[in-house]
Amino acid sequence: MRLTSARLRAGLLAAASLTLVAAVLPPPPQALGIGDRLFPDLGNPGYDVLAYDLSFTYRSNKEPLDAVTVISARTVAPLERINLDFTHGTVSSAEVNGRPATFQSVGEDLVLTPRTALPEGVPLHITVRHTSDPRGRADGGWVTTGDGLAMANQADAAHRVFPCNDHPADKAYYTFRITVPEGLTAVANGLPDLPVHRAVGARAAGTTWTYRTHHPMATELAQVSVGDSAVVRRTGPHGLPLRDVVPAADRTRLEKWLAKTPGQVEWMEQRVGRYPFETYGVLIARASTGFELETQTLSLFERSIFTDTGYPEWYVESIMVHELAHQWFGDSVTPRTWSDLWLNEGHATWYEALYADGLGKYSLERRMREAYQRSDQWRAAGGPPAAPRPAAPGEKIGLFRPVVYDGAALVLYALRQKIGTAAFDRVQRRWVAEYADSVAGTDDFVRLASQEAGTDLTAFLQPWLYGKTTPPMPGHPDWSTPKRV
Repeated sequence: MRLTSARLRAGLLAAASLTLVAAVLPPPPQALGIGDRLFPDLGNPGYDVLAYDLSFTYRSNKEPLDAVTVISARTVAPLERINLDFTHGTVSSAEVNGRPATFQSVGEDLVLTPRTALPEGVPLHITVRHTSDPRGRADGGWVTTGDGLAMANQADAAHRVFPCNDHPADKAYYTFRITVPEGLTAVANGLPDLPVHRAVGARAAGTTWTYRTHHPMATELAQVSVGDSAVVRRTGPHGLPLRDVVPAADRTRLEKWLAKTPGQVEWMEQRVGRYPFETYGVLIARASTGFELETQTLSLFERSIFTDTGYPEWYVESIMVHELAHQWFGDSVTPRTWSDLWLNEGHATWYEALYADGLGKYSLERRMREAYQRSDQWRAAGGPPAAPRPAAPGEKIGLFRPVVYDGAALVLYALRQKIGTAAFDRVQRRWVAEYADSVAGTDDFVRLASQEAGTDLTAFLQPWLYGKTTPPMPGHPDWSTPKRV
């Protein structure tokens, strides 16, 4: 067919041009995730983070911090856009490989569009200038303390503080640079550089504190604290530098607890091997969180657990060991998915219980028998240890149920009953040695345990890890679980 009208020809050509343009436009930005069963929106495909360099400028805990996040990564797939997990802050600019990139917030993702698409296998250098807001929300991230801030990112809250790939499967090295007013102390994971003091200028004088991790770390384990703090230093086994960070006014009062850490590190090393990081200590905050947290190299504790007289000393000590044990189980060996959380909490609870047993206050066998009697109830409420049910919306902390603590320690007890103490101890040592500074999951643990036992343990461990009801306990035919109502 021939076109006979010039106006008609022009109109059709214009429509065709618009159609061609629409055909090559990329789809609109969208939030992505890596499909974790419990947190499907966390993490982002297409790249592997190697290092974070985080800068924060703190003025008070009642206003946003100015921040710069620099990410060194490598693409593992072609990328037209780069998704970062980030919310609760305002972005002012973004760069990708030294060139400005457009950015857009979609859900809890920050989506960057570089000028040109990135092929697979190339370096990726991202700079985001933003704020980090500690106000308002109480769902993790920044925690307001009596004299400043601390950080509690578990399980899904690091991206409420800084742009990141917020899933434990993507560990990276960290540098922290925290600028605070004179008179305040800033601390973070890792070892410090010498602080740099800023002269009085247009704004008040201040000090920049820099810390660097010597081992890779998951985002949920990052820690930054600002406050009127005393930093107490001592030496642990084989010259390990220990540093505790406590409210300055409580320095003397807390010493009896701080002095226990070297012996606790030695106790853990006797059971699982050398401490896995460059330093350790406790961060005691004037805050009410309802939990203690194993942030890497610097575990977070509420002040009240040490100052309230209602807690028996043996209980406080065992909780300190729980968070210390996490440095091996959860921090050095990090879960591949959040369903593998039992590997963190079950092992930390195991050593907490073993320590209390050694103090002669609460025997391991008694605790395990009591857990066995309640195990079916825990499984009914929260799912089995290796397949916990997701937490209710807005209650992410609800993932941390008894079934992944004592219920998971019970799995370890059953394993020891099955294969014997010597083989069990070899499993523990090999686990933290073979997967140090890495990620591992439930299948990895079953395979390693089977190798050490010299027999395939899959059929034995499957119902313990995934069953709706609790299997019979080896060696304890007298133990019975109560009937479920």
